Amino acid sequence: MTHPTSPNSFHHRKARTVSTLERLPIPGTADDLRLETPGGPVHESVLDAVGSSPLVRLRRTAAHLSAAVYVKLEQNNPGGSVKDRAALWMVRRAEADGSLRPGGTIVEGTSGNTGVGLAVVGAQLGYSVVVVVPDKTSREKIAVLRAYGAEVVVVPGGVPRHDPRHVHATAVRLAEEIPGGWLANQYDNPANPAAHRETTGPEIWAQTGGRITTFVAGIGTGGTVSGTGEHLKAVSGGRVRVVGVDPQSSTYSGGDGSPWAVESIGHYLHPDTVEDVWPESYHPEVLDEIVTFSDRDALLTGRRLAREEGLLVGGSAAAAVSVALREAEGLGPQDVVVVLLPDSGRSYLSKNFDDDWLRGSGFLEEGVEHPVRALLPDGALDAPGPIALRADLTVREAIEQALAEGALGRTPLAVVLPRQGASRPHALGDVLGATTLAGLRGLVRDHPEVAGVALREVADPPLPQVGVGQDVDEAWQALGAAPAAWVLVDGRVAGWVRRARLEQFRTPEVPA
Repeated sequence: MTHPTSPNSFHHRKARTVSTLERLPIPGTADDLRLETPGGPVHESVLDAVGSSPLVRLRRTAAHLSAAVYVKLEQNNPGGSVKDRAALWMVRRAEADGSLRPGGTIVEGTSGNTGVGLAVVGAQLGYSVVVVVPDKTSREKIAVLRAYGAEVVVVPGGVPRHDPRHVHATAVRLAEEIPGGWLANQYDNPANPAAHRETTGPEIWAQTGGRITTFVAGIGTGGTVSGTGEHLKAVSGGRVRVVGVDPQSSTYSGGDGSPWAVESIGHYLHPDTVEDVWPESYHPEVLDEIVTFSDRDALLTGRRLAREEGLLVGGSAAAAVSVALREAEGLGPQDVVVVLLPDSGRSYLSKNFDDDWLRGSGFLEEGVEHPVRALLPDGALDAPGPIALRADLTVREAIEQALAEGALGRTPLAVVLPRQGASRPHALGDVLGATTLAGLRGLVRDHPEVAGVALREVADPPLPQVGVGQDVDEAWQALGAAPAAWVLVDGRVAGWVRRARLEQFRTPEVPA
């Protein structure tokens, strides 16, 4: 099978195995040594260390399964993620075709990992790097980017694609404005899937001796699952089953496009986006199936992997494992499942592995004596969340809807993005503000002309949020001066609680 030019053409050869120290000649670099000793390979550049990540079998979490489940640890790449592969390939291709010239600047819009990969490559090859990231990117990733010398531009994540503040739009603009700027554009760059077709896929096939029967990977830009899957399909004659992993609300799997918590996976869609454009790096025809996961499953699986397998991995990696374990339930001892784990959990310590963050977001309920849930009536969080009013309704229409849904005078009402067919409860990121029926009626009474104004123009700011498993004292402190707070379950607005209720049950302050 013929594939596009490999990075081998650009001096990216891997060290071959030798029994003794040996000088390996490399075209164009006569003085370089490529050494491999019993202790491991010796590389002349950090770029030569990209790839060749290990496979590790899951022993405890998969002990109940007949099939063997292996994970491919892409965190072993120099930049700490699978994106080092695509970053190197994209840069080498750009150098070859002249679109990136010496002294140029690499620009990319990314959730973090591709930016780190590009920063590693840029540092080694002498390019400046500018990375545009959405505001939900973990602070650890941003810190790593800056540590490598990249300039980081943080923009709002929840905006439509045509908005000039969008990650991609900002990256395009900067690449045009910066002299010598080159946009990597991992979403549509054919070098992205090619990197995996030429490296990741062959590695997995060789590591399993051709015994792999199922490949599981998350869908982000689509390059990893597409390129790896294409190779495995080709060499196996179509025998290998390729499973894509996607958040429940991602549009790849038919979701409503609303936000989710796990980073670097799925396809978000703002309801104001005119056309849902998928990346050209994603080749959906390669996948046999797309399986969805919940944020809670992914986050708790990540904690389990750390504590039972000694594997500290990122949220998208944990999501892939959660799906793989489900998929392997019906497989037999002849089956070999390989799960690609994109990165380490070290980039998410302040979120995925922080008990306070997990409780405050409604993902963790254990370990607290007096949780918020205990203050709420039975079944209060079983309904589809608080009454939600679309932000594009007029004030008059909002009052009519609130009355039709049985809203009480001062019950908090959520003002949400006008998402077609939105799943309930609403994602916190879709909640733009709050209001009450009494407040809207009073506004129209005092200012009749407001009746025809869009609700988003008169809504109050969003309420503070507390997690269903959060300690009552912490929840009370989170309210500040607000009269109430949204209650989150799995990162979604499932209910609300009044300040007076929290005040009633919080621990009394002891006088000094």
